[in-house]
Amino acid sequence: MARVKGAIMTRKRRNKVLKAAKGYWGAKSKHFKMAKQAVMKSGNYAFIGRKLKKRDFRKLWITRISAQAKVNGINYSRFMNGLKKAGIDLNRKMLADLAVNDKEAFAALTEKAKAAL
Repeated sequence: MARVKGAIMTRKRRNKVLKAAKGYWGAKSKHFKMAKQAVMKSGNYAFIGRKLKKRDFRKLWITRISAQAKVNGINYSRFMNGLKKAGIDLNRKMLADLAVNDKEAFAALTEKAKAAL
């Protein structure tokens, strides 16, 4: 049986890491050992960032809904409670979109929420 050498796969693996590290500053883009560490670290940051993005958007939506609800004379928590009691099942993303783009529809929802309380 022929002896198997790992040079081809090793080179492929190293090139894959170096390609991912392209654009990094200094030796992090040239030397495999440092590039590997930098790519692993950046992967962790990317993973965390995907989770934080969801949090940030939810905060933004809540802020927008709250601001528009205050304009219509009700605070955020009472508005959301009123919508729940009225049986209106809209998520925060859609409510925030209405608050920004369709103020009349949001005002109508606010009136329904007030009536349900």
